[in-house]
Amino acid sequence: MAQGKNRKALNKIARKGNKGFPIATIAFYGADNKTATKLVCAIIPYEGAEPEPMRKWFSAIEIRKSELIIKEVLAFINENDAQTVSMVDDILGCPHEEGIDYPEGDHCPQCLYWKGRDRFTDSLWH
Repeated sequence: MAQGKNRKALNKIARKGNKGFPIATIAFYGADNKTATKLVCAIIPYEGAEPEPMRKWFSAIEIRKSELIIKEVLAFINENDAQTVSMVDDILGCPHEEGIDYPEGDHCPQCLYWKGRDRFTDSLWH
């Protein structure tokens, strides 16, 4: 994936590993496993704390290539004084939220790729 200066800066921070709290977590979501259209960054202020604050970004195109959005994510991380950044570049599932965008316990009617699929291994359930 092509990288601009903001993406390179984010990757560099994430590669530093665990530097303590606060921790910024970054996750990508999309209708399939190819194109991320949602990015969620949450700050975990201390061990055992709920992730708060949390911010979400959306894009009609591949969000991982958006220098503008990545710049905003870096600013959010800095504003919250995160010492560690935890990020997986893979897409972790559908961008729609269970119980908000579709009923609890159902699959997303808009993202059929994820129906019956484990979002961490991208394999179909048996």
